[in-house]
Amino acid sequence: MPTLQLKVSPLQNPSHYRALAGALTRLTALHLGKRPEVTAVMIDDVPAARWHIGGSDVTGPTAFLEISITAGTNTAQEKEAFIAAAFEELQHQLGRGQPLALASYVIVREVPATDWGYGGQTQAARRQTRAPVAA
Repeated sequence: MPTLQLKVSPLQNPSHYRALAGALTRLTALHLGKRPEVTAVMIDDVPAARWHIGGSDVTGPTAFLEISITAGTNTAQEKEAFIAAAFEELQHQLGRGQPLALASYVIVREVPATDWGYGGQTQAARRQTRAPVAA
């Protein structure tokens, strides 16, 4: 049940956002083993005048991607592969021949299973429901 929050500058065409959301959902499934049907992607535009790097307005394509996943569900290697693949996809789709700003980030945030969920049920409660019953 990952959530991905992507902030981008400059403004993109809405159809481009659908392509980005689809690609990020696929990468989340491929590298982190997350189910696409409960993967949410939110994309926000940030005007260059409101995004600063080194105290200056951004002048080229820039991205900030943060994904939240349940703590302990992925290895360091899986998270590393996701970060590399997500950055490459952002570079490809947003850069269009230009490099992304050096201060473009991909962050994997791990949230305890007791602290979030979907459909009104925490991830910890889901685990308990799936746990085998001892005889």
